[in-house]
Amino acid sequence: MKRLAGLSALALIISSTSGCGWLWGDEGYFRDRGSDYLQAQTTAPMQLPQDATSVKRLDPLLPIPRNIADEGAKTEFEVPRPQPLNGVANASEYSLQRSGNSRWVLAQRAPAEVWPVARQFFEDNGFRIAEERPQTGEFNTTWQRFDELSASLGQRLASSASSGDSQVRVRVRIEPGVQRNSSEVYIASIERPAGGTVEGEFPSNSNNTGVDALLVDEMLASMNRSAEKGGSVSLLAERDFDTPSRVTLSEDGSGNPVLFVGSDLDRAWSGVGRSLEQGQWRVEDINRSLGLYYINLSEKPEDKQSKPGFFGRLFGSEATEQEREARAERYQVRLSKVGENVQVTVEKNINTVAPADVARRVLSAIQDHLG
Repeated sequence: MKRLAGLSALALIISSTSGCGWLWGDEGYFRDRGSDYLQAQTTAPMQLPQDATSVKRLDPLLPIPRNIADEGAKTEFEVPRPQPLNGVANASEYSLQRSGNSRWVLAQRAPAEVWPVARQFFEDNGFRIAEERPQTGEFNTTWQRFDELSASLGQRLASSASSGDSQVRVRVRIEPGVQRNSSEVYIASIERPAGGTVEGEFPSNSNNTGVDALLVDEMLASMNRSAEKGGSVSLLAERDFDTPSRVTLSEDGSGNPVLFVGSDLDRAWSGVGRSLEQGQWRVEDINRSLGLYYINLSEKPEDKQSKPGFFGRLFGSEATEQEREARAERYQVRLSKVGENVQVTVEKNINTVAPADVARRVLSAIQDHLG
């Protein structure tokens, strides 16, 4: 029945395009009405009956503007071309975030794309990289005097430091953001007197927030300039950033399949999300605060490039919303921190675990892509 309706509609379209002037053209039913407002006439304002009273004043809902460049224009109006979207997108790819005295950069890019941009900023300003760990999103610089850095940045850092002849060392940490394909970049610096020492490992907190704030501001400006020119991707960071040290598919005490991921929760979340995106099912929603990915096993990953065209929709090759809902197989993939690992499970809902065969199929696919 649906195909018959499609054929009837197609026949109507063909017949209407073969000389039916009453449908098309300036006098046709489907003519362009975009300039009709130029010929609209002003009518008399609404009047109330003499015996009626109004609490509020009756003003026109859609008054005609008084200042019009040319009220008698009869030519077709040409809509100006919109500005390129990439200019607007680049302006918000990197932004400054604040919480109390803490400042960091939020990037609307994956950590693998942010890594080379952040690293390049420090190298361009004279910092020497002492240690880097792309798989954890961290790198440290060596101890250096401010006069060893670039002239402009070194002088400003020295003015924010406790002593102009002291030495500084910086740690940069890039973490996956709350939203998918976003990152957060943190900077912590430590200062010591010339010839002095600092006990222990790199501290968790900076001892000079002024230096940190200046470095964050300068790095943000550098990242925005880099976005305008087009960025690059670190293949090492992209490959290893969210790759866990160990992935084991096992069972819990009730015999339900469980995937144990040797990683912290942030990187496990990023890795599982990447695995699901590369899989064969559709991710319909996410909830980062609850550690949930909502998947539909009856739908393939959304591909906007392969959507059916006009004739495909006309002849019924695209399923209706009711048909998609009828065949839907929705489950949720939950990530939970358990000791030093992250536990990944599959549920039908918050109170019901997924069937063992379904859970094993989903977790096996995640395991294959995490390896």
